[in-house]
Amino acid sequence: MFTGIIEEIGIVKDIKKSAKSSKIIIEANKILEKINLGDSISTNGVCLTASGINENYFEADVMAETLRRSNIGKLKIGSNVNLERALCLEGGLGGHIVSGHIDGTGEIISFKKEENAIWLTIKTSKDLLKYIVEKGSIAIDGISLTVAYVDDYKFKVSVIPHTKRETTLLNKNVKDTVNIECDMIGKYIEKLLGLNKKNIKSNLNEGFLKDNGFI
Repeated sequence: MFTGIIEEIGIVKDIKKSAKSSKIIIEANKILEKINLGDSISTNGVCLTASGINENYFEADVMAETLRRSNIGKLKIGSNVNLERALCLEGGLGGHIVSGHIDGTGEIISFKKEENAIWLTIKTSKDLLKYIVEKGSIAIDGISLTVAYVDDYKFKVSVIPHTKRETTLLNKNVKDTVNIECDMIGKYIEKLLGLNKKNIKSNLNEGFLKDNGFI
């Protein structure tokens, strides 16, 4: 479990690809403190298990499902990645609850500057957009952000200077792919109400969540 508050930007040191999986080696410093073999590390929002640890890098195995669901398969040697250690119970929850299990990806379609912030617009599938609500939380490449706008095609977030400095998000370009993890509350509500069954139209939206006391 993570918070979406990025601790460090790591660098991909090596990638060893197999037919449908890979092993990735990432250079880092801060996040290696108090890390043991088998611990979870959020890498661009993907929960990876440290299968090898050195004083300045860690190794992780990436399975086929992760490559299908995320942008991990598009990383290259030298790519920067957002890193976060698993949440400690004695620590603060500065972002929101992030599982590290990516729902899918989105494509950046625009950047727009407004005073000290940058508006980032991302298009994604309707399967993901139904869980995204205005003023709700979302994790983009592992970064906890607040949704400022959403419609049937895209959503927008406003990125503050601190996020620009501490993450890779604004180093990306239009048409780049980002990992998306929707707030898990909406998914659990849908499951409990049986709204994900075939031929049942979901009415899950911001109004529904407000009327039922979820936000």
